[in-house]
Amino acid sequence: MQGLEPLSITRRPILNMTWLDLAFLHWRVPADALERTLPAGLRLQTFDGSAWLGVVPFRMADVRATGLPRVPGTHAFLELNLRTYVTDGTRPGVWFYSLDCENLLAVRGARAAFHLPYLDARMRTKHHGDLLDYSSVRTHPGHLPATFRGQYGAWGPAFQSVPGTLEHWLTERYCLYSADRAGRVYRGEIRHPSWTLQAAEVHIFENTLALPLGLELGRVPDAAHFSRRLEVSAWLLGRV
Repeated sequence: MQGLEPLSITRRPILNMTWLDLAFLHWRVPADALERTLPAGLRLQTFDGSAWLGVVPFRMADVRATGLPRVPGTHAFLELNLRTYVTDGTRPGVWFYSLDCENLLAVRGARAAFHLPYLDARMRTKHHGDLLDYSSVRTHPGHLPATFRGQYGAWGPAFQSVPGTLEHWLTERYCLYSADRAGRVYRGEIRHPSWTLQAAEVHIFENTLALPLGLELGRVPDAAHFSRRLEVSAWLLGRV
């Protein structure tokens, strides 16, 4: 299976899932606006001198623990991420500022097992011609409200990114980082084939996801890509 980094993992993955109708929407942001938000032990990564903040709406499907059947009510849901790109000095990965999700059980399970900032949200999608209408309103108690409303879809031929390009740097990452309440940093490995990407047609009507960081993202992202489907496996966290 192409796209897997040559890192040996002897344990079995804990989760398997399918990601569907995913958009990578990215904005250049000043590095100093994000550096101060990271825990000790992680360093912000930049490309062409800029930090990048990504908004990633998609659908989760067929979510299941390894070796077990799907659990009704938890195997399919919408998710919307706000993310940037970091390293612990050895492995480039993803840092999440928020993961809005419509599934209450998934939110609580991911917060407990992966120390990730999953948040309750009211979400919906519907097709609008060739585009997907996607909306999310955060409802999580004790957190600032945040809203995303937009349309996106594929535009142009499918391709796989080339090492050294921006789209490869943004998408071909095989671990995530998180931190617990004590500031201890963890890394979770993921595995999947290389992304099959297309350019994305995007229309953003409202996007306040970055306001808790003191940033306002424009209506037009600096980079936009679409991917139809990806099969993904995830491992339990390990301390960094």
